[in-house]
Amino acid sequence: MSAGGRRVLVVNAGSSTLKLRRLGPDGTVEAAFDVDPWDGTAGPSVRALLDDARTGADAVGHRVVHGGARFPGPAVLDDEVVAAIDALTPLAPLHQPRAVAAIRVVGAAAPGLPSVACFDTSFHATLPPAAATYALPEEWRRRWGLRRFGFHGLSHAYAARRAAELVGRPLAELRLVTCHLGAGASLCAVAGGRSVDTTMGFTPLEGLVMNTRSGSVDPGLVLWLLAQGGLDVTDVADGLEHRSGLAGLSGTTGDLRDVRAAAAAGDGRAALAIEVYTHRLRREIGAMAASLGGLDALVFTGGVGEHQHATRAEIAEGIGFLGVALDHTRNASMTGDGEISAGGSPVRTVVVASREDIEIARLVRAVLG
Repeated sequence: MSAGGRRVLVVNAGSSTLKLRRLGPDGTVEAAFDVDPWDGTAGPSVRALLDDARTGADAVGHRVVHGGARFPGPAVLDDEVVAAIDALTPLAPLHQPRAVAAIRVVGAAAPGLPSVACFDTSFHATLPPAAATYALPEEWRRRWGLRRFGFHGLSHAYAARRAAELVGRPLAELRLVTCHLGAGASLCAVAGGRSVDTTMGFTPLEGLVMNTRSGSVDPGLVLWLLAQGGLDVTDVADGLEHRSGLAGLSGTTGDLRDVRAAAAAGDGRAALAIEVYTHRLRREIGAMAASLGGLDALVFTGGVGEHQHATRAEIAEGIGFLGVALDHTRNASMTGDGEISAGGSPVRTVVVASREDIEIARLVRAVLG
Protein backbone atom coordinates (compact mmCIF):
# COMPACT_ATOMS: atom_id res chain seq x y z
CA MET A 1 0.00 0.00 0.00
CA SER A 2 1.27 3.51 -0.82
CA ALA A 3 1.63 5.98 2.02
CA GLY A 4 -0.93 8.26 0.42
CA GLY A 5 -3.53 5.50 0.48
CA ARG A 6 -3.41 4.84 4.20
CA ARG A 7 -6.51 5.14 6.35
CA VAL A 8 -5.40 6.76 9.59
CA LEU A 9 -6.95 6.54 13.02
CA VAL A 10 -6.33 9.96 14.61
CA VAL A 11 -6.26 9.94 18.42
CA ASN A 12 -6.62 13.24 20.26
CA ALA A 13 -6.43 12.88 24.03
CA GLY A 14 -7.37 16.03 25.92
CA SER A 15 -7.02 16.62 29.64
CA SER A 16 -10.42 14.96 30.20
CA THR A 17 -11.59 13.73 26.78
CA LEU A 18 -10.64 11.22 24.12
CA LYS A 19 -11.51 11.92 20.47
CA LEU A 20 -11.12 9.27 17.79
CA ARG A 21 -11.37 9.97 14.05
CA ARG A 22 -10.71 7.54 11.22
CA LEU A 23 -9.76 9.44 8.08
CA GLY A 24 -9.81 8.08 4.56
CA PRO A 25 -7.05 8.87 2.06
CA ASP A 26 -8.89 12.01 0.90
CA GLY A 27 -9.39 13.38 4.43
CA THR A 28 -12.99 12.22 4.72
CA VAL A 29 -14.00 11.32 8.27
CA GLU A 30 -15.14 7.71 8.03
CA ALA A 31 -15.76 7.24 11.75
CA ALA A 32 -15.90 9.57 14.76
CA PHE A 33 -16.15 8.68 18.44
CA ASP A 34 -15.78 10.90 21.50
CA VAL A 35 -15.35 9.79 25.11
CA ASP A 36 -16.26 12.68 27.42
CA PRO A 37 -15.30 12.51 30.20
CA TRP A 38 -12.41 10.05 29.83
CA ASP A 39 -10.51 8.86 32.89
CA GLY A 40 -7.45 7.64 30.98
CA THR A 41 -8.29 3.94 31.20
CA ALA A 42 -9.57 1.32 28.76
CA GLY A 43 -12.93 0.31 30.15
CA PRO A 44 -15.31 -1.94 28.19
CA SER A 45 -17.01 0.98 26.45
CA VAL A 46 -13.68 2.50 25.38
CA ARG A 47 -12.46 -0.86 24.08
CA ALA A 48 -15.66 -1.25 22.07
CA LEU A 49 -15.26 2.21 20.54
CA LEU A 50 -11.64 1.48 19.70
CA ASP A 51 -12.63 -1.75 17.98
CA ASP A 52 -15.06 0.19 15.79
CA ALA A 53 -12.73 3.15 15.20
CA ARG A 54 -9.72 1.08 14.12
CA THR A 55 -11.68 -1.08 11.68
CA GLY A 56 -10.02 -0.58 8.31
CA ALA A 57 -7.30 1.70 9.69
CA ASP A 58 -3.75 1.16 8.41
CA ALA A 59 -1.97 3.42 10.91
CA VAL A 60 -2.50 5.51 14.03
CA GLY A 61 -1.60 9.16 14.60
CA HIS A 62 -1.54 10.58 18.14
CA ARG A 63 -1.71 14.27 18.95
CA VAL A 64 0.84 15.09 21.65
CA VAL A 65 0.98 18.62 23.05
CA HIS A 66 4.68 18.86 23.92
CA GLY A 67 7.65 17.47 22.04
CA GLY A 68 10.27 19.64 23.74
CA ALA A 69 13.62 19.93 21.98
CA ARG A 70 13.74 16.14 21.56
CA PHE A 71 11.06 15.98 18.86
CA PRO A 72 11.34 18.62 16.11
CA GLY A 73 9.04 16.47 13.98
CA PRO A 74 6.71 13.47 14.20
CA ALA A 75 8.12 10.22 15.57
CA VAL A 76 7.26 6.55 15.07
CA LEU A 77 6.25 5.22 18.46
CA ASP A 78 8.28 2.63 20.33
CA ASP A 79 9.03 2.13 24.03
CA GLU A 80 11.91 4.63 23.98
CA VAL A 81 9.83 7.36 22.30
CA VAL A 82 6.91 6.81 24.70
CA ALA A 83 9.27 7.10 27.67
CA ALA A 84 10.69 10.34 26.25
CA ILE A 85 7.18 11.76 25.79
CA ASP A 86 6.31 10.79 29.36
CA ALA A 87 9.47 12.52 30.61
CA LEU A 88 8.17 15.81 29.21
CA THR A 89 5.16 15.75 31.57
CA PRO A 90 6.47 18.65 33.74
CA LEU A 91 6.19 20.92 30.67
CA ALA A 92 2.54 19.99 30.03
CA PRO A 93 1.19 18.38 33.21
CA LEU A 94 -2.47 18.36 32.16
CA HIS A 95 -2.14 16.96 28.65
CA GLN A 96 1.05 14.90 28.45
CA PRO A 97 -0.03 12.08 30.82
CA ARG A 98 -3.29 11.66 28.92
CA ALA A 99 -1.46 11.45 25.61
CA VAL A 100 0.74 8.71 27.05
CA ALA A 101 -2.33 6.93 28.42
CA ALA A 102 -3.98 7.06 24.99
CA ILE A 103 -0.84 5.73 23.31
CA ARG A 104 -0.84 2.76 25.66
CA VAL A 105 -4.59 2.10 25.45
CA VAL A 106 -4.68 2.25 21.65
CA GLY A 107 -1.43 0.31 21.35
CA ALA A 108 -2.89 -2.53 23.42
CA ALA A 109 -6.09 -2.54 21.35
CA ALA A 110 -4.31 -2.40 17.98
CA PRO A 111 -0.81 -3.81 18.49
CA GLY A 112 -0.26 -4.46 14.81
CA LEU A 113 -0.83 -0.91 13.57
CA PRO A 114 2.17 1.40 13.10
CA SER A 115 1.74 4.47 15.29
CA VAL A 116 3.16 7.98 15.03
CA ALA A 117 3.27 10.80 17.58
CA CYS A 118 2.55 14.24 16.11
CA PHE A 119 3.53 17.17 18.31
CA ASP A 120 1.90 20.58 18.68
CA THR A 121 5.35 22.07 19.23
CA SER A 122 7.05 20.62 16.14
CA PHE A 123 5.78 23.19 13.63
CA HIS A 124 7.62 25.85 15.63
CA ALA A 125 10.96 24.01 15.52
CA THR A 126 11.80 26.36 12.63
CA LEU A 127 11.68 29.46 14.84
CA PRO A 128 14.89 31.45 14.27
CA PRO A 129 17.12 31.89 17.33
CA ALA A 130 16.05 35.51 17.71
CA ALA A 131 12.41 34.42 18.13
CA ALA A 132 13.06 31.27 20.17
CA THR A 133 15.59 32.58 22.71
CA TYR A 134 14.71 34.09 26.08
CA ALA A 135 17.05 36.78 27.40
CA LEU A 136 17.92 34.73 30.49
CA PRO A 137 21.24 33.75 32.04
CA GLU A 138 23.10 31.33 29.79
CA GLU A 139 23.52 28.87 32.67
CA TRP A 140 19.74 28.65 33.07
CA ARG A 141 19.12 28.22 29.37
CA ARG A 142 21.68 25.44 29.07
CA ARG A 143 20.81 23.62 32.29
CA TRP A 144 17.06 23.47 31.73
CA GLY A 145 16.75 23.94 28.00
CA LEU A 146 14.75 27.12 28.42
CA ARG A 147 13.43 28.45 25.11
CA ARG A 148 10.21 29.38 23.38
CA PHE A 149 8.52 26.25 22.02
CA GLY A 150 5.13 27.49 20.80
CA PHE A 151 1.95 25.42 20.61
CA HIS A 152 -1.13 24.77 18.43
CA GLY A 153 1.35 23.89 15.69
CA LEU A 154 -0.86 21.24 14.08
CA SER A 155 -3.67 23.77 13.74
CA HIS A 156 -1.39 26.56 12.47
CA ALA A 157 0.21 24.26 9.89
CA TYR A 158 -3.10 23.09 8.48
CA ALA A 159 -4.59 26.62 8.50
CA ALA A 160 -1.60 27.97 6.58
CA ARG A 161 -1.83 25.35 3.85
CA ARG A 162 -5.60 25.67 3.52
CA ALA A 163 -5.35 29.48 3.42
CA ALA A 164 -2.94 29.25 0.49
CA GLU A 165 -5.51 27.15 -1.36
CA LEU A 166 -8.26 29.68 -0.61
CA VAL A 167 -6.30 32.68 -1.88
CA GLY A 168 -4.99 30.74 -4.88
CA ARG A 169 -1.28 31.33 -4.29
CA PRO A 170 1.63 29.00 -3.48
CA LEU A 171 2.26 28.70 0.24
CA ALA A 172 5.97 29.14 -0.43
CA GLU A 173 5.48 32.78 -1.44
CA LEU A 174 3.02 33.86 1.27
CA ARG A 175 3.44 35.77 4.53
CA LEU A 176 0.59 34.70 6.81
CA VAL A 177 -0.57 35.39 10.33
CA THR A 178 -2.64 32.44 11.47
CA CYS A 179 -4.93 33.08 14.44
CA HIS A 180 -5.93 29.97 16.40
CA LEU A 181 -8.62 31.37 18.68
CA GLY A 182 -10.40 29.01 21.04
CA ALA A 183 -10.34 28.35 24.79
CA GLY A 184 -6.60 28.44 24.30
CA ALA A 185 -5.35 30.94 21.74
CA SER A 186 -2.16 31.71 19.87
CA LEU A 187 -0.91 33.44 16.75
CA CYS A 188 1.77 32.27 14.34
CA ALA A 189 3.80 34.18 11.77
CA VAL A 190 4.21 31.83 8.80
CA ALA A 191 6.70 32.68 6.06
CA GLY A 192 6.83 30.33 3.09
CA GLY A 193 5.06 27.63 5.10
CA ARG A 194 7.47 27.84 8.06
CA SER A 195 6.79 29.17 11.54
CA VAL A 196 9.05 32.16 12.21
CA ASP A 197 7.32 33.59 15.29
CA THR A 198 4.47 32.72 17.64
CA THR A 199 2.82 34.09 20.77
CA MET A 200 3.02 31.08 23.10
CA GLY A 201 6.41 30.26 24.58
CA PHE A 202 7.94 27.80 27.05
CA THR A 203 4.40 27.02 28.19
CA PRO A 204 0.93 27.78 26.77
CA LEU A 205 0.55 30.60 29.32
CA GLU A 206 2.48 33.16 27.27
CA GLY A 207 0.84 35.44 24.74
CA LEU A 208 -2.83 36.23 24.20
CA VAL A 209 -5.62 36.58 26.74
CA MET A 210 -7.52 33.25 26.75
CA ASN A 211 -10.67 31.84 28.33
CA THR A 212 -9.13 31.18 31.75
CA ARG A 213 -5.41 31.77 31.13
CA SER A 214 -3.81 35.16 31.68
CA GLY A 215 -1.51 35.31 28.68
CA SER A 216 1.66 37.35 29.12
CA VAL A 217 2.06 39.25 32.39
CA ASP A 218 5.01 41.07 33.92
CA PRO A 219 7.22 38.40 35.56
CA GLY A 220 7.91 40.94 38.27
CA LEU A 221 4.19 40.85 39.12
CA VAL A 222 4.41 37.09 39.64
CA LEU A 223 7.48 37.53 41.85
CA TRP A 224 5.64 40.18 43.87
CA LEU A 225 2.67 37.86 44.44
CA LEU A 226 5.04 35.19 45.73
CA ALA A 227 7.21 37.46 47.87
CA GLN A 228 4.72 40.08 49.07
CA GLY A 229 1.22 38.84 48.27
CA GLY A 230 1.23 35.83 50.54
CA LEU A 231 0.57 33.36 47.72
CA ASP A 232 2.48 30.16 47.12
CA VAL A 233 3.42 28.59 43.77
CA THR A 234 0.26 26.45 43.71
CA ASP A 235 -1.96 29.50 44.28
CA VAL A 236 -0.27 31.48 41.53
CA ALA A 237 -0.30 28.59 39.07
CA ASP A 238 -3.99 27.94 39.67
CA GLY A 239 -4.83 31.63 39.33
CA LEU A 240 -2.90 32.12 36.09
CA GLU A 241 -4.17 28.89 34.49
CA HIS A 242 -7.76 28.63 35.69
CA ARG A 243 -9.01 31.94 37.12
CA SER A 244 -7.54 34.57 34.81
CA GLY A 245 -8.17 35.57 31.20
CA LEU A 246 -11.71 36.37 30.15
CA ALA A 247 -13.05 34.54 33.20
CA GLY A 248 -11.01 36.60 35.62
CA LEU A 249 -11.88 39.87 33.91
CA SER A 250 -15.60 39.26 33.44
CA GLY A 251 -16.66 37.01 36.31
CA THR A 252 -18.16 34.57 33.80
CA THR A 253 -17.03 31.12 32.64
CA GLY A 254 -14.59 32.76 30.25
CA ASP A 255 -16.36 31.38 27.18
CA LEU A 256 -16.51 34.36 24.83
CA ARG A 257 -20.19 33.69 24.12
CA ASP A 258 -20.96 34.08 27.82
CA VAL A 259 -18.80 37.20 28.04
CA ARG A 260 -20.62 38.79 25.09
CA ALA A 261 -24.01 37.94 26.58
CA ALA A 262 -23.00 39.58 29.87
CA ALA A 263 -21.67 42.66 28.06
CA ALA A 264 -24.90 42.95 26.05
CA ALA A 265 -26.81 42.89 29.36
CA GLY A 266 -24.81 45.90 30.55
CA ASP A 267 -22.07 44.25 32.60
CA GLY A 268 -19.11 46.65 32.56
CA ARG A 269 -16.63 43.96 33.57
CA ALA A 270 -17.57 41.86 30.56
CA ALA A 271 -17.31 44.85 28.24
CA LEU A 272 -13.82 45.57 29.54
CA ALA A 273 -12.88 41.90 29.13
CA ILE A 274 -13.74 42.07 25.42
CA GLU A 275 -11.73 45.26 25.02
CA VAL A 276 -8.66 43.76 26.71
CA TYR A 277 -8.97 40.55 24.66
CA THR A 278 -9.28 42.46 21.38
CA HIS A 279 -6.51 44.93 22.24
CA ARG A 280 -4.04 42.10 22.90
CA LEU A 281 -5.02 40.36 19.67
CA ARG A 282 -4.53 43.49 17.56
CA ARG A 283 -1.20 44.22 19.23
CA GLU A 284 0.14 40.71 18.70
CA ILE A 285 -1.07 40.50 15.10
CA GLY A 286 0.96 43.65 14.49
CA ALA A 287 3.96 42.01 16.15
CA MET A 288 3.63 38.90 14.00
CA ALA A 289 3.37 41.04 10.85
CA ALA A 290 6.55 42.85 11.92
CA SER A 291 8.35 39.50 12.25
CA LEU A 292 7.28 38.70 8.68
CA GLY A 293 8.23 42.08 7.25
CA GLY A 294 4.72 42.47 5.85
CA LEU A 295 1.48 40.59 5.49
CA ASP A 296 -0.25 38.87 2.59
CA ALA A 297 -3.09 37.11 4.40
CA LEU A 298 -4.74 36.94 7.82
CA VAL A 299 -6.21 33.56 8.77
CA PHE A 300 -8.83 32.87 11.45
CA THR A 301 -9.32 29.36 12.82
CA GLY A 302 -10.37 27.64 16.06
CA GLY A 303 -13.79 27.83 17.71
CA VAL A 304 -13.79 31.62 18.16
CA GLY A 305 -11.93 32.31 14.93
CA GLU A 306 -14.39 30.23 12.92
CA HIS A 307 -17.70 31.22 14.53
CA GLN A 308 -17.39 34.65 16.18
CA HIS A 309 -17.84 37.12 13.32
CA ALA A 310 -18.08 40.04 15.76
CA THR A 311 -14.61 39.25 17.10
CA ARG A 312 -13.17 39.08 13.59
CA ALA A 313 -14.72 42.47 12.81
CA GLU A 314 -13.42 44.08 16.01
CA ILE A 315 -9.91 42.84 15.32
CA ALA A 316 -9.95 44.02 11.72
CA GLU A 317 -11.19 47.50 12.67
CA GLY A 318 -7.98 48.14 14.60
CA ILE A 319 -5.46 46.84 12.06
CA GLY A 320 -6.55 48.55 8.87
CA PHE A 321 -3.09 50.14 8.72
CA LEU A 322 -1.74 46.67 7.87
CA GLY A 323 -4.03 46.48 4.85
CA VAL A 324 -6.76 44.37 6.47
CA ALA A 325 -10.35 45.20 5.50
CA LEU A 326 -13.40 42.95 5.71
CA ASP A 327 -16.51 42.57 3.62
CA HIS A 328 -18.98 42.77 6.51
CA THR A 329 -21.71 40.86 4.72
CA ARG A 330 -19.37 37.99 3.92
CA ASN A 331 -17.94 38.08 7.43
CA ALA A 332 -21.33 37.89 9.11
CA SER A 333 -22.58 35.04 6.93
CA MET A 334 -19.40 32.93 6.63
CA THR A 335 -19.69 29.25 7.51
CA GLY A 336 -16.91 26.78 6.87
CA ASP A 337 -13.89 27.83 4.82
CA GLY A 338 -13.90 31.01 2.79
CA GLU A 339 -12.65 34.52 2.18
CA ILE A 340 -14.08 37.53 4.02
CA SER A 341 -11.86 40.28 2.61
CA ALA A 342 -13.28 43.49 1.23
CA GLY A 343 -12.77 43.81 -2.50
CA GLY A 344 -9.39 45.27 -3.35
CA SER A 345 -7.95 45.03 0.16
CA PRO A 346 -4.16 44.53 0.06
CA VAL A 347 -4.33 41.75 2.66
CA ARG A 348 -6.59 38.75 2.07
CA THR A 349 -8.54 37.56 5.11
CA VAL A 350 -9.87 34.01 5.29
CA VAL A 351 -11.66 31.71 7.71
CA VAL A 352 -10.49 28.09 7.96
CA ALA A 353 -12.26 25.36 9.90
CA SER A 354 -9.71 23.76 12.22
CA ARG A 355 -8.77 20.27 11.03
CA GLU A 356 -5.87 19.06 13.14
CA ASP A 357 -6.96 15.54 12.23
CA ILE A 358 -6.11 16.14 8.57
CA GLU A 359 -2.68 17.51 9.52
CA ILE A 360 -1.97 14.53 11.77
CA ALA A 361 -3.00 12.07 9.06
CA ARG A 362 -0.78 13.91 6.56
CA LEU A 363 2.20 13.67 8.90
CA VAL A 364 1.57 9.99 9.57
CA ARG A 365 1.51 9.21 5.85
CA ALA A 366 4.66 11.25 5.26
CA VAL A 367 6.58 9.51 8.05
CA LEU A 368 5.50 5.97 7.19
CA GLY A 369 6.01 6.58 3.51
